[in-house]
Amino acid sequence: MKTEYYIASRINSNKDKSGQTFSAPVIKVAIGGIAIGIFIMILSVSIGQGFKKEIREKLSGFNGHINVLNYDYNLSLEANPILNDNALVEDILTVDGVKNIQKIATKPGLIKNNNEMQGVIMKGIGDDYSQDYINSIIIEGRLPILSDTVPKNEVLISKTLANILNLKTEDAAYFYFFEQQIKIRKYTISGIYDSNLPELDELYIISDYRHIQRLNNWNSNQIAGYEVIIDKFNNLDAVSDEVDFIISSYISPEGNLLRSQNILQSQPEIFSWLKLLDTNIAVIIILIIIVAGFNMISGLLILILERTNMIGVLKSIGMPDWSLRKVFLYLATKIALSGLLIGNLVGITAIFLQKKFELVKLNPADYFLDVVPVLLSPLDLFLLNLGAIFAIFLMMIGPSYMATRISPVKAIKFD
Repeated sequence: MKTEYYIASRINSNKDKSGQTFSAPVIKVAIGGIAIGIFIMILSVSIGQGFKKEIREKLSGFNGHINVLNYDYNLSLEANPILNDNALVEDILTVDGVKNIQKIATKPGLIKNNNEMQGVIMKGIGDDYSQDYINSIIIEGRLPILSDTVPKNEVLISKTLANILNLKTEDAAYFYFFEQQIKIRKYTISGIYDSNLPELDELYIISDYRHIQRLNNWNSNQIAGYEVIIDKFNNLDAVSDEVDFIISSYISPEGNLLRSQNILQSQPEIFSWLKLLDTNIAVIIILIIIVAGFNMISGLLILILERTNMIGVLKSIGMPDWSLRKVFLYLATKIALSGLLIGNLVGITAIFLQKKFELVKLNPADYFLDVVPVLLSPLDLFLLNLGAIFAIFLMMIGPSYMATRISPVKAIKFD
């Protein structure tokens, strides 16, 4: 065992005549400060990552990661159709990272029940639609049946709309679509969903896209566009570029051009807001490291002052300054690692309990989620601990220099 490490271990465990650890209060406070700091950092990162993941999944689950639409840049809610081209679909599916491509159609209208009415957008989907997210947010009933030869007169509405219009599953409601003449359709409520995103819940209802084809007098091969689902959100830019390249040279038999728009472009406000989370997390981590570092600095200085006599003896017998500094650096590292271990155990336990039992709730009206989301990858945890150790170690180099400035003669006389 190295001499410096042995001395540091003895300092850490040294006891006075009463049997109490001589430096116990100082060491415990330092360990507690590190533990609390890493605990807060783990929670900050996990909640931030979880929140971003949940919001991204809500938006992409409802509208896809990339939309392929008519190039007309129509600013109205009434979509101009494109031709459903199987060859184009196959080309897009060959792009690395594309998980699914699904047909959609949209049409604005009004839904009315008794004396209440609300403006909505009917979003039509088909049996090729990825239903995992939609099914996860259905709280009553089910999706409209999409696989029958003849489309069912069924719609899925949000909990918000159901409350506004006083509707429940199996109720019938009238829909009004405005063109040259008003078209009235009666649909049955097959289910109710709740995404906790007000801008979606107040607007969208889900139906079979063939209803919209009939309402718009489109043929069976016309749709409003495609939604492209990718497997990893981090690949969004790369996949968007590939999809852009494919559709840039596409011209339909009817002469229509296509354009693509990814979710970052269609929802810039929300994703700019999510980026602020990264800034907030970074600020929290920096502040916690600074506080924990100063806690360690003060603790180390106290330990150096308490060991003035020992320092004088070691210097008088010829211990080099760097070896003397290493004693206290080893001691600081041992304290820091103990604090990190405790903080990690408490932090990981808290994340597990929240993920398993959803103990901490949120107000969906304010946060778009009903529980605090948590997500922490092993890589994030490793980097967080590595950064904390590195930062604390750097902050310890300066205080350890104080030990070399103590005069052996004065130190031995020190009481």
